[in-house]
Amino acid sequence: MGRRTVIAERYELDPLSRRSGGMGEVWFGYDKKLDRPVAVKFVRVDRQSDVADELTKRFVRESRITARLEHPGVPAVYDCGSHGDDLYLVMQLVDGCPVSSVLDETEVPVAWAVAIAAQACSVLAVAHARSLVHRDLKPANLMLCPDGTVKVLDFGIAAAFAPNLATRLTRTGVVVGTPDYMAPEQAVNGTTTAQSDLYSLGVVLDELLAGDNQFAGATALASMRNHAEVAPRPLRARRREVPEGLERLVLWLLAKSPGDRPATAGVVYERLMDFCRDLPPFPGYVDLGSPHPVRMYAAVVGRGGLGAPGTSGRRSGPERHVSARQSEGPHRVGLETVGRKDINLVRWDAKALKAQSRFAQAADVLADAVGSAGRAFGARDPEVVDLRIELADALFLGGDYRRAAPEFRGLAADLAEREGPGHDLVLRCRLMEANCHAAIGETSRALAQMGALLEDERRFGVDEERTLELRRQIGLLELGSGDRTRAKATLGALLPDLERRYGSGHPTVGKVREILESLNSP
Repeated sequence: MGRRTVIAERYELDPLSRRSGGMGEVWFGYDKKLDRPVAVKFVRVDRQSDVADELTKRFVRESRITARLEHPGVPAVYDCGSHGDDLYLVMQLVDGCPVSSVLDETEVPVAWAVAIAAQACSVLAVAHARSLVHRDLKPANLMLCPDGTVKVLDFGIAAAFAPNLATRLTRTGVVVGTPDYMAPEQAVNGTTTAQSDLYSLGVVLDELLAGDNQFAGATALASMRNHAEVAPRPLRARRREVPEGLERLVLWLLAKSPGDRPATAGVVYERLMDFCRDLPPFPGYVDLGSPHPVRMYAAVVGRGGLGAPGTSGRRSGPERHVSARQSEGPHRVGLETVGRKDINLVRWDAKALKAQSRFAQAADVLADAVGSAGRAFGARDPEVVDLRIELADALFLGGDYRRAAPEFRGLAADLAEREGPGHDLVLRCRLMEANCHAAIGETSRALAQMGALLEDERRFGVDEERTLELRRQIGLLELGSGDRTRAKATLGALLPDLERRYGSGHPTVGKVREILESLNSP
């Protein structure tokens, strides 16, 4: 980019500020319209690729999801768009030092290592509750600010360029993340859940405490292999002053199987807080002598003895205040009674919003309509059911898997009663619910649902292509969960059926064969 490049006729880039990163470049810039400094993250897309359009749409979608992640530990997202062959994200400019630089320059006090991890964990707790997984947590993506706060960078960037949910469950070969910090399941087949982020956090905390990354190899492949196969070394053998309980927590985070790690980031946050109650001076990085506004502000709330992130103190029922943002929107129904014409208007609004990838807003519009129309006509009314399907779809596309799962479950139950349990839409809703649970890391539940669905699809005589696809999803989900034995059995039984159906030269057959070869290798 030349000197004084201006993006979107608004963001002027500092020609001397370019910094390279794992997913692209970051420039310091200036927002001429609002008269403020910004950071602009660029990600290059190969426009000749057959998935370029899909990547662009996903980048916008993930940017919007990230923009809704309201947390003091996440830089605000201001804008996104494209410039030439690049996609860009305009963000809050953070004043601080990357934790990777801190590691290069000094030994991190134990309490500050824990404080950095605990703050990152508070961000993960909120993100995971919204079905958002980072996928590339590492020291370079953590910024330690002079007031002692930590910002987690690049939420949504890795997510946008990871395979989408359907792809993650049905193919391998695309791995997004940084090998030195990558969870075993992420290294093996690109599957990522909330537990994958917790593993990466464990690697970061281990490095902060010990001063080196024990899994780093000479090559990316060597690092990935170390995560999958090498048992972690206890911390106290490398830094004696590390408390024994903290060592156990790090080993818990570094468990090879996702199911053996802590259940939530909130659990980890609570454990970490026991080890960073008294923060020592950290000159050169944190200025504890000045009355920073953020610390003053947080100290007031801190006296309330609040619990872990994600606990809610919000009132329920009619007393709860509804903000202007919640009450706005095109044709928000929100009425005790609603007519058929209102349903049509809402569906048109939702369709227009979804066409613009504004899935969260579409879901809000549809949720209001479903509530009103359900009271007026009943939840199983055909038009209401169509609204509910569109709502579940919007929630899923917007990445709100926790809300989407019960919507799909309710639809499957009501449709089964109306159409019969073998109806195509019933089976597809059941699969979508299982996919939602897989996306938020509830692997055991997802596998149980997929297994029951497979039995029913066979019983109802569903097309073989669909049952083969479901079997492959099950095998890859087993592999991603760390259960190599079950994955080997599932995919081993699947391979000859795929060869019979598609021929030995089919790409899908080749990928399954490649996975089995890796599972059979010592």
